[in-house]
Amino acid sequence: MNSLGRYLILAILLSLVSVSFSFGAEESNPRKVYLATIDPDGVQRVAIVGGGYFFDPNYIIVKVNVPVELTVTKEKGFVPHNIVMQSPEAGMEFTQDLTTSPKIISFTPTKTGTFPFYCSKKLLFFESHRDKGMEGTLEVRE
Repeated sequence: MNSLGRYLILAILLSLVSVSFSFGAEESNPRKVYLATIDPDGVQRVAIVGGGYFFDPNYIIVKVNVPVELTVTKEKGFVPHNIVMQSPEAGMEFTQDLTTSPKIISFTPTKTGTFPFYCSKKLLFFESHRDKGMEGTLEVRE
């Protein structure tokens, strides 16, 4: 096969990959709310699944000054995802890669308000996973 043929095949493959990635951007992620309760040991536990440019749940409500344990996993698939929260002013700052094996993130929110969490992954020049809708909100209440 000559060079022109190889470039043509490569261009077609890149176009197909681009189309497949753009489908995820067109889907909307409905709000999935979870109100955490305090377990007998005094910890608020929340299980979050990530994948396909979503978090489930993507709106979590917890109480201030009460320990939180997020158990995070990823649905099966080859696309890498993570969960990031950058709210050190409220005692919540972490970055955790998601796998199909559960990982536990522990923190105690120290301030009320709404705080974003998101996936920071991005492939080359495509939209970031956050831009494709892979984000959520942690609301901390009294």
